Amino acid sequence: MSGWSEQKGLAQAAIGRAARRTRGQFVGAARRFWPFGHVQATRLLFAPHDLRTADPTTAGDIYSGYYAFAGRTLRTHGESPFEALPPSEAWSEALYGFAWLRHMRAADTAIARANARALVDEFMVKRRDRDEVARQPAVAARRLISFLSHSPLLLEGADHAFYERFIRHIAKLTERLTLALAGAVEGAARLQCLIAVTFAAISLDGQDRRLRRHEATLSDELDHQILPDGGHLSRNPRLIIELLLDLLPLRETFAARGLEPPRSVIMAIERMMPHLRLFRHGDGALALFNGMGVTPPDLMATLAAHDDARARPIEHAAYSGYDRLAAGRAAVVIDAGAPPRGANSVEAHAGCLAFEFSSGSQRIIVNCGASRFGPPELMLAARSTAAHSTVILDERSSASFGLVLGEQRIVAGPTDVRVARQDTEAGQEWVASHDGYRRRLAAVHTRRLLLSRDGATLAGEDEVALSAPLESLPAVARFHLHPGVRPSLTRDGQGAMLALPSGEVWAFEAPGLAVAIEESIFLAAADGRRRTEQLSVSYDAAQTPQIIWRFARVGTAPRPGRPQEPSEPAAQLPL
Repeated sequence: MSGWSEQKGLAQAAIGRAARRTRGQFVGAARRFWPFGHVQATRLLFAPHDLRTADPTTAGDIYSGYYAFAGRTLRTHGESPFEALPPSEAWSEALYGFAWLRHMRAADTAIARANARALVDEFMVKRRDRDEVARQPAVAARRLISFLSHSPLLLEGADHAFYERFIRHIAKLTERLTLALAGAVEGAARLQCLIAVTFAAISLDGQDRRLRRHEATLSDELDHQILPDGGHLSRNPRLIIELLLDLLPLRETFAARGLEPPRSVIMAIERMMPHLRLFRHGDGALALFNGMGVTPPDLMATLAAHDDARARPIEHAAYSGYDRLAAGRAAVVIDAGAPPRGANSVEAHAGCLAFEFSSGSQRIIVNCGASRFGPPELMLAARSTAAHSTVILDERSSASFGLVLGEQRIVAGPTDVRVARQDTEAGQEWVASHDGYRRRLAAVHTRRLLLSRDGATLAGEDEVALSAPLESLPAVARFHLHPGVRPSLTRDGQGAMLALPSGEVWAFEAPGLAVAIEESIFLAAADGRRRTEQLSVSYDAAQTPQIIWRFARVGTAPRPGRPQEPSEPAAQLPL
């Protein structure tokens, strides 16, 4: 039954993509031969603002032939970077996206301007846009936005021939993206393409009709992809950051031209800002769910500066499938939704009911995070259920991955995820279940959490309900630890002590069960991958369908001149 479901999902995705590609080819041919309605741009009116942080020292590295993108560095030894063998596909995407022009602009030197103009001119004249990676819609969209945003860098001191070449190239690139939008561009890439062509329509002269058309299409797509609670269909927090970094300048560019920004753009920004805060821990990092990796502190600071409302984070994102519990110094962020499907699942994880837990500025329980630039095997392993702080049954993920047109998508997984929460005298209580194991193992996983009012205790319960009898069902409850946490087992082997860099000490216990400390990996460290550890509780879910566990703060960070103070007694989870 499960195999048939996965094959059906793969077939439907392939058929849908083929149909959209065929439609795009017909629309492209019609537009190509239609003699009316084409207004050729001749001038650049505005240069959108780029909110991404720039480092002028990177311009010097590029001038010296060192190209550091996507975690890899290539030295060209005086050769063209476009002719060098790329160290990874992600490196190529960054090269052809030209977002690195912002570093050249930040240097603000004649050498940086000349070098940037020479690289862009080579790209245009030698038709580097025919490269397979350069043709990808998302890469082409980033390139268009980069060219528009950093046109002052490229055009200052340029001759008239370069200016005309540059404008023609931008117009042609805009047309290509417009044609691509009529075809098989899906998911976040479609939204990025629409933002790019809207930028072009508002920045170039003679594009008023196209601007109205792109406004309407962008509005429809924002209403479709940005959910009412501010999340994206992909459920990826990182995409919220990237979209805000483009939508905020788009809103500013409309205002700069004296035009009213589309209401959908304004509303999308207002919804996404508080949604992003749902994931935030005390140290400023975002919880690691569904494609989220390293949290860029500079970009988060930039977004915070543009946050007009500065409202409290939402605690229940029903449409996106996330929950947040907060009390005292503690915060818990939980994946409480079914995984996305289709093109929106290319970075999605099988982490339903996984959680992250922090106290003050110290993260304690985390997920492994996303590896965007590592080898394919690591990228896929990081998406598995075992890489998340939840229960895994029979060493299988709660969702299945399949290769669809070159992309690892989720093709089967939880479809019925039920969530309830309430405030009680003991604290904030949360309960949810998912059916990701129903087809293969006839099992439903239910997790209950209770965060005490003072935030000093997090009690949990995991239950596996079977609809068909099984003699045995191996299960492991995994709790991945942040690299800063130092664990040690208790004498009875049914718990562990967790020492935090802040000086706090937490105790973990799982009564009646053996607790083990195993190796893990943390993929969201600023300095790259880091080794870490995890607590694991192995049991037979057929014989022991319900387990309970608890984290309790047993010591706090000592204040100057004062001894360490014990915490309040641990709260109990009502059973």
